[in-house]
Amino acid sequence: MPLPKTIVITGCSSGIGLSTAQLLYQNGWQVFATVRKPEDQTHLQSLGLNAILMDLNDSVSIQNAVKQVLAQTNNQLTALCNNAGFGQPGAIEDISRDALRAQFETNVFGLQELTNLVLPVMHQQGYGRIINMSSLLGWMTMGYRGAYCASKYAVEALSDALRLELHGTNIFVSLIEPGPIESQFRNTARVNYEQNICSAQSVHQENYSRLIHNMEQLKADSPFTLSPAAVAKKILHALQSAKPKIRYYVTLPTYVFAFLKWMLPDSGFDWVMRRIMKSETK
Repeated sequence: MPLPKTIVITGCSSGIGLSTAQLLYQNGWQVFATVRKPEDQTHLQSLGLNAILMDLNDSVSIQNAVKQVLAQTNNQLTALCNNAGFGQPGAIEDISRDALRAQFETNVFGLQELTNLVLPVMHQQGYGRIINMSSLLGWMTMGYRGAYCASKYAVEALSDALRLELHGTNIFVSLIEPGPIESQFRNTARVNYEQNICSAQSVHQENYSRLIHNMEQLKADSPFTLSPAAVAKKILHALQSAKPKIRYYVTLPTYVFAFLKWMLPDSGFDWVMRRIMKSETK
């Protein structure tokens, strides 16, 4: 009898994480869906998912969650999907050290600590899949999103290095790079903006007010915005393909900007980014 396919997915309270957990569960995976809040754990359990409490900002929480998972899988784990993350908006000159540290604690440091805890298990069993959630903003930078972009650039670099180091081990590393996806991401970003950015004292004050207003006007039914299910399908392919891709693009803007990034010189790409910033803040 083949061993059950087991996976830990972080950030499953909603959006991409929840959609992925449900899709994999429907496809016969034993899913351990992590969340930070007990009420989210209760909700996921009501959906039939095995929900685990874990806070990526807390090393003890990460260690306890991994122990809990491995106790239920006889110390085996097929895959890890590092999906949890958030965005901290704001101009670079308005981002405090504490705010930048918080951005990296969740998006980078917690991700890496969790990965390092499951890799010995994968080495021991001789196989595994690591799926890291990056972004279109993991290789192109937009104004007022520098902290988030920096964290995703870091995820890209760590993933690339890990992939090279794991060559020949039968442990594969893939990056998922979505563009705009229906989620609570913008709502969370708005909360972080209000908590950490002192806009009243910023030279960017006028741009902030326009940017926030325009973000709130964005519709989920935009032709460029896809549902979380589109990302979940790419994750499923990365997990089940005999030869998973290194990078999975999701949404039309990701493909378009990848082409422009390849085709244009840096100055030309900067011009495109400035035009987008202008449209967002007018």
